[in-house]
Amino acid sequence: MCGILGFTGPRKIVYDMMIGMTALQHRGQDAAGVITFKKQFHIKKGLGLVNKVFKQKHVDHLKGRIGVGHVRYTTQGSNESVNVQPIAANYPFGIAMVHNGNVTNFEEMRKVLYKEYHTLPATSNDLELILYTFASELSKKDLGDIQVADIFDAVKITQQKVVGSYSVIAVIANYGLLAFCDPNGIRPLCLGKRESPKGTFYGFASETTCFDHIGYESIRQLEAGEMVFIDKSFNVHTQTGHRKEQHFCVFEYIYFSRDDSVLHNRLVANERVKMGRQLGHKIRRAGLQPDVVIDVPSSGYFAASGLAEELGVPYRRGLVKNNHIGRSFISPTQSERENIVKRKLNPIRQVVNGKKVAVVDDSIVRGTTSKRIVQILKEAGATEVYFVSASPPVKSPCIYGIDMSISTELIAANKNLDEIREYMGADALIYQSLDDLKMLYHNLPTCMACLDGQYPTGDAKEVLETIEKERLASKD
Repeated sequence: MCGILGFTGPRKIVYDMMIGMTALQHRGQDAAGVITFKKQFHIKKGLGLVNKVFKQKHVDHLKGRIGVGHVRYTTQGSNESVNVQPIAANYPFGIAMVHNGNVTNFEEMRKVLYKEYHTLPATSNDLELILYTFASELSKKDLGDIQVADIFDAVKITQQKVVGSYSVIAVIANYGLLAFCDPNGIRPLCLGKRESPKGTFYGFASETTCFDHIGYESIRQLEAGEMVFIDKSFNVHTQTGHRKEQHFCVFEYIYFSRDDSVLHNRLVANERVKMGRQLGHKIRRAGLQPDVVIDVPSSGYFAASGLAEELGVPYRRGLVKNNHIGRSFISPTQSERENIVKRKLNPIRQVVNGKKVAVVDDSIVRGTTSKRIVQILKEAGATEVYFVSASPPVKSPCIYGIDMSISTELIAANKNLDEIREYMGADALIYQSLDDLKMLYHNLPTCMACLDGQYPTGDAKEVLETIEKERLASKD
């Protein structure tokens, strides 16, 4: 999972990009990069957070009225400088590209690139597979008279060949800004614009919250297989490419997206409140009567507030988060995740002491964070702790860009409900019902592969084996 953005307009674009990238920082903390274009590509990228990678001298260097940016959360390939996006190619034109997602036919596409296009990726970043496939198809056109239809044809063939989840934004030097989604629309990509005295600015971003910070109007979210091209005269061209049934990632609503983002016309915060209300019905049926509802900050807040409203029980902030500690879920190793959990959450004893506490988290993936939270709440005096997950049990690895790729690390894939509750030390464990979650999205086709094992791109066995081997090798 990563955050991507791209902008084009009548004036220098880098300041919008810098603010937009910080708004997407929650989507990736491993690396950040930007490419802008003015006569040539201007590049700055590196490992770490946006404010670490970019200084004023870099911003001054990033000239041009068009560019793409990326914040990286490593899911494919190693976390090394060579794999940091954006990535650029010089043939048939200068093309700079970013993507969010995960290519699942990685090895197959490497062979295709070598056999059909005589190109071999230089890194282990799956973006290169998309970039070189698109560039090679575009090079077959009349290079002296490239039309929008030629660009869309090259995208459509790329979508047919590259399997997996991907939202892509690319600068085509001296032509314009291109964006497209995979045939199933698994990963989000939003279109926005801003009117100014100098003219209209257009932008693409993983989440609408990016536009809120820079004064852009959110227009809409791209659909599965959709292609959008904004030419150098700022005309917007759109067309459906290679499209299959839509399967938007449900975890964007459960966990990954910011509360203030709107995806497929649904405010993420409202979706989490609905999940909490559904959990209230389940807690009643279980005969549980908590004295107080608290959340695991910060993505558990709205689910917890919905639960408290449904039960008529007070909501309180019972855990305080150290905001200068990174997200444990994104941290690359188990030991790092455990150490972060110990340092980042502190209970408010007066809130939980002597009470039956329902603590709500967005999900339970490995169980280590949940176990530690139960422990610190009991140490703070809670008489009973009911651990509540806004997500159903995560039983299957994700192959589309979320760090759930090793089945042995998924606690619900290896333990039943009682065993998980016992491992965590909780007095009760309540998961969201898979049927209830599906009811919430009965009119929005979603990917729930990590919850129900149904992968929209087909049989995942070989892909899972490849990813698991890579992950285990990197841990070693």
